[in-house]
Formats: sequence, structure tokens, C-alpha cells
Amino acid sequence: MDMADIAARGLVLLGCGKMGSAMLAGWLEGGLPAASVSVIDPYPSDWLQESGVHINQPLPETPAIVLIAVKPQMMGEALPNLQLLGGGDTLFISVAAGTSIATYEDILGANTPLVRAMPNTPAAISRGITAIVGNARASAADLDSAELLLSAVGQVVRLDSETQMDAVTGVSGSGPAYVFHLIETMAAAGEAQGLPAELAMQLAKATVAGAGALAEASEESPSQLRVNVTSPNGTTQAALEVLMDKTSGFPTLLESAVGAATNRSKELSRD
Repeated sequence: MDMADIAARGLVLLGCGKMGSAMLAGWLEGGLPAASVSVIDPYPSDWLQESGVHINQPLPETPAIVLIAVKPQMMGEALPNLQLLGGGDTLFISVAAGTSIATYEDILGANTPLVRAMPNTPAAISRGITAIVGNARASAADLDSAELLLSAVGQVVRLDSETQMDAVTGVSGSGPAYVFHLIETMAAAGEAQGLPAELAMQLAKATVAGAGALAEASEESPSQLRVNVTSPNGTTQAALEVLMDKTSGFPTLLESAVGAATNRSKELSRD
């Protein structure tokens, strides 16, 4: 379905916090009429109340899509309210971390088309990346519809299996925090070498943001880009000998960090 189909049947957004608001803003900017959107949120923001969407009002009988954007701990309370919409042609899309397809099917019925998605926080500025996977009932058209909606906040990739979602969580879902910590520690290291704190932070932020943009825009691999900036026996090589150390450097640290996040995601999915 396209935006016209969604507009005609209606879209329900369950939860409109930071992620829900970012998506809603993208849809409205993309031409989805505000009158076609119904939002369920106990604490609507001022922006939401001024957006023109329906807030905490009776829902359409057969909306095109229900997008679930509540926090995982609120899922048990929120989902039963949508049970009557399950089992039909309404597509459910979840961006809630740690909630499995099986959990949704237990509540909504196995015949409900469902797409589970894992976005990340840069979606707030439309620079996110979201991984999606559908249940057995979700058709190719359903996945296309999910991609259409989620592309409003960045790139979308499709997984082969839901079992990959935990690793996605470890890499891109939790990954922004790793980068924020890199900025923190780069700035602190610059300050330790005599730079003013404000200048060190400005340098660290701009360097990480610029390098990321270059890596995404370049046709060369990150490995080649690294080689390009590393002069033999120069300053960058001296730093990389520390960072690439096999026992204490980035390879070991990040493998352990991503593994820890992946394992925790598995644990949360079982809770």
C-alpha cells in the first residue's frame, strides 16, 4: 500500500514519545494527512496536540496500519486494547525493543500480519537505520509498507530471520551510545593533552560526525579510508598501534561490547 491507501483507511500510532514523534513528523511532512492519524498516548506533548491528529479518540474499525512505539515495560498494558484489530488485514508494526513476534502473536493472533522493527536514536534527526522482519502472515506488500513508513526517519534494511534482531540491537540499536562514549573519551583525552575542555569537545564531535559522513558517502571501505589517513611512522599510526592492539584495543573491546548487548537482548526477549 502507498500513502494514499494508508490515508484512506487510517493509521494508528500507539505511543508518541521521541521515536513516535520523529516518525509522525516525517509522515506529516511526507504528505500523510493529520486527520488520517490516530494517536494513543496518555501524556501527549504540546507539539502533538498542535499537530492536528486525533488523540485518544475512538479508533478506525479497520485501520491500514497500527504502529506500536511504546516502551517494552508498557506493552502488557497497551496491547490488549488493540486485540480487536488483530487477525484481520490491519498490519501491525512494532518498534519496541525486546518484544518478540511470538509475544505479539499470543495477544493479537497468529493470523495478524506483523513486522518487527529495530530503529535507533538518530531517527530523531532522520538519520537512523532500522532493521525489519515480518512474521509468516506478513506479505511482501506488508514489508514494503513498513519500509515506506520507517524510511521517514532514515535507512531501512531487511533481515532474513528474527534471530538476527539481537545482533542488530547490539550493533545499531545500542551503537549510538558507543559512539557518544567515543566522543566523550576523545574530548577527555584532548583535555588531558592540554586543550581547553570546550575546544576538545568541539573537535571530538566534529571529527566523529565528519568521519561518519565520509565513511557513508565514500565508495572506499572504512579500512581503506583508515589507510588513506595513516602515514607510515606518523602520528595516526602511533595512535592506531594502541587502538588496534589485539588484546586491549578496539577489536577486543567492541567484540565484547556488541556481544554483551546481543546477549542481553536475548535475555530480555525471554523475560
